[in-house]
Amino acid sequence: MAEQPEKESLMSLVKKGNTSSAVAMIGNAVLAICKGGAFLVSGSGAMFASAMHSLADAVNQGFVFVGSVLSEKKPTPRFPTGFGRVINIFCMIAVIVVTIMAYETIHEGIHLLQHPVAHSGGVWINIAVLVLNILIDGAILIKAMKEILKEARAPEAKGFALMPAAFKNVGRAAPPTRLVFYEDIVAVLGALFALISVVVIALTNFALLDGMVTTLIGLLMIAVAFRVGYDNMIGLIGVAAPKDIEDKVSQTILADEQVADIQMMRIIQEGRYYHVEGLIELHKGLTLADADDIKFRVQQQLMTNPDIADASISIIEDDGIHSWANREADVLK
Repeated sequence: MAEQPEKESLMSLVKKGNTSSAVAMIGNAVLAICKGGAFLVSGSGAMFASAMHSLADAVNQGFVFVGSVLSEKKPTPRFPTGFGRVINIFCMIAVIVVTIMAYETIHEGIHLLQHPVAHSGGVWINIAVLVLNILIDGAILIKAMKEILKEARAPEAKGFALMPAAFKNVGRAAPPTRLVFYEDIVAVLGALFALISVVVIALTNFALLDGMVTTLIGLLMIAVAFRVGYDNMIGLIGVAAPKDIEDKVSQTILADEQVADIQMMRIIQEGRYYHVEGLIELHKGLTLADADDIKFRVQQQLMTNPDIADASISIIEDDGIHSWANREADVLK
């Protein structure tokens, strides 16, 4: 009788969820409440835009956390390939939320450009809330950048080198981490622009700046929606792994002395994990038992890489033709 899969409890799945998303959700919810109160006191359009962005972030991170929990479910007979791409669906929902919030923000910005409003007070409240915003979202952004490097197995970076390194490796990070990264870049920039707007208007009474900054924040939110939407769209379709990942996998396969060539290989990226399918050529004269042992040995060697979720290898006899274009470079390496 086939062994029944162990039933997963809800709590065990929640513990596997993306912690960064949960923390970001709570932090942005607190910021949205604080900014909303400051907007009611001061009437600042830039503060309204920043509050909308924090609210969108809180809702998005809630969706993403739920998606990250569901994506950890084990494969079932009905869904034998697992639930890894569920997180992409929830990130697409987050894109819709960001787009709606961006529309409202741009609409408010245009209204303020047409009808500038002089602020009656609450300047110090606005400044205090926006400084708090920069500190909280800045801390979340730094954590997200470090998580990107960790998930991408990239060298550690510090100081001013952290941001370029994160941008370089963000494509290999998990969808929740990428979402936190992009959203918090806009959150920090939006809070900084709003802070500048509040201070300048308080000193010069240049009320038009309020609408300009509000519109700019809305446009930045649109940019985030496009970027995250694109990443998750190709994630749902299935995207090939980066070239250097393909090279590392081919090096691992060709390192086995009984492997003559790689006739075909396909590596699909799902989140930060990879699914490997390959057809390898073995040297002539091997028995079927020996060939099977080699196949399983290559698969096990590939699975030692923590970023490879599964590896399916087929074998044929060497046809004497070098099919793998990178074989010579791989051997030299």
